[in-house]
Amino acid sequence: MATPTLKDYYVDHTSTMPANAGDPVKLFVRRRNGTPGGDQSRPVLMLHGRSVPALAGFDLQYKKYSWAEELAKKDYDVFVMELQGSGLSTRPKMDDPKNVQPTEAQRGLLVPHPDAVRYDGPVNYASQLNNSQSDWDEVDTVVDFILEKTGADQVDLIGWSAASQVFGPYAIQNPGKVRSLFLLAPIFPPNGRASAPGTDFGAPVPLPVSKPPATFGFPMSVGTKDGLRAAWDKDVKCTDQRESAMVDEVWKAMMAADTVGAGWGGPAGPPQGLNRIRNSFWWGWNSTTVPLHGVLGDSVPVCIVYGEHDSTVNTAPNLGLLYFSVPELYKAIPGPNKLMFKIACAGHQAVWEKEASKLLHTMSYHWLEFGKVEGATSGSYERDQDGVLTPLE
Repeated sequence: MATPTLKDYYVDHTSTMPANAGDPVKLFVRRRNGTPGGDQSRPVLMLHGRSVPALAGFDLQYKKYSWAEELAKKDYDVFVMELQGSGLSTRPKMDDPKNVQPTEAQRGLLVPHPDAVRYDGPVNYASQLNNSQSDWDEVDTVVDFILEKTGADQVDLIGWSAASQVFGPYAIQNPGKVRSLFLLAPIFPPNGRASAPGTDFGAPVPLPVSKPPATFGFPMSVGTKDGLRAAWDKDVKCTDQRESAMVDEVWKAMMAADTVGAGWGGPAGPPQGLNRIRNSFWWGWNSTTVPLHGVLGDSVPVCIVYGEHDSTVNTAPNLGLLYFSVPELYKAIPGPNKLMFKIACAGHQAVWEKEASKLLHTMSYHWLEFGKVEGATSGSYERDQDGVLTPLE
């Protein structure tokens, strides 16, 4: 087994994001190649969710928490990408603190690094940053880059959280480029938008001309270290589920991916750092679009994993667009080649949790290598701490 190599790329892309449509931009891609100099590689592409930069999520350099590195050690050619507005990729309209969500709570975080407290007018760019079409376009650029670099015909996709809203529809529209789909803690709104206003999902669509409602008219919000800890604490229900150093290690990695945000936030004195989060407008991922063309679970097999204590991915049905359900995603997938696991003692941040992260590394490897997990090729299961499976259907 060869020692994996590491190389970072900035992939050229012409933006289709409304904020900078037509501009040349750079999409950051990290490659951990577990087959350098060997036969044709087996490429895997990993994509982040809404609020966590991809390197902090998939390549955390602390002990053995790097999911990308562990897969590369199993002879996979692993690529980790950042969409525009996240991590080390181009961040249009995000360097101006006046473009933060226009609420007193958000502006208060910017005092005095930088000083935005006296700003009472509208944001300078009054629209969401990215949308589904621009995300699909960026993924397609990176997929083509990977296929050209590796000589492979298809790529396996691994997505965490809101990455499902990008990778799922992308796979439906581009089944010839996608070998399989592995989704951790997928965000799935059964009643979500089927398509962009005035368009049909799956067909070439123009970017929306009309701006979203004014209440959504800003390109980014910001998050704090305390906010990360509080959200994670809600999902920590088991002894030794999370190592004591993990919040500090994760936050350090997040700030390393955003030197501008790292200089924001906090009272007088050194800045505390803020995580700049894209404000997105998504469509094409709901109960009516998942079955389209019979792709998912057929030509593109799907494996879903989520934690039993995840407070993000399963919400109340009366929340409209904010109603999320992992089981409903599993039900909507039309083909038989689908698996779902609800794993014990894990939350939404399973990639950084002590036992859950090890399990994810193993499950994803078995999925990629054998097309089955825990000996199963289809079905939905609850997995307890001892590894015992109980069917959920």
